[in-house]
Amino acid sequence: MLVYVHLIGFALLLGGAAVQYLSGKIRINKAMLWGAAIQVLTGIGLSAPLRDGAEPAPAKLVIKLVLGLMIFAMVFFARKRETVNKGHFLAIIGLTLVNAAVAVFWR
Repeated sequence: MLVYVHLIGFALLLGGAAVQYLSGKIRINKAMLWGAAIQVLTGIGLSAPLRDGAEPAPAKLVIKLVLGLMIFAMVFFARKRETVNKGHFLAIIGLTLVNAAVAVFWR
């Protein structure tokens, strides 16, 4: 269930960013803010050592936490701006994709 909610957070963050970017008005929307918050909170829950089976590498968890917190900070502090710098916005999208790549490809 937690993985499902984590994926919903990813969809909100990346989908909200895609909508804003394609609309031409680059700003942080509520979907991005909620997606970033959901990603961090569920990511912490998923990293808890209470699961059965193989634990992920501690380095992977630290990298994902740092990336998640960076994304959340970038979204949170820019959320009230009328427009966001294009480089800042693309960095949010890029870090989100890197974070997903770390989750999928690091075994």
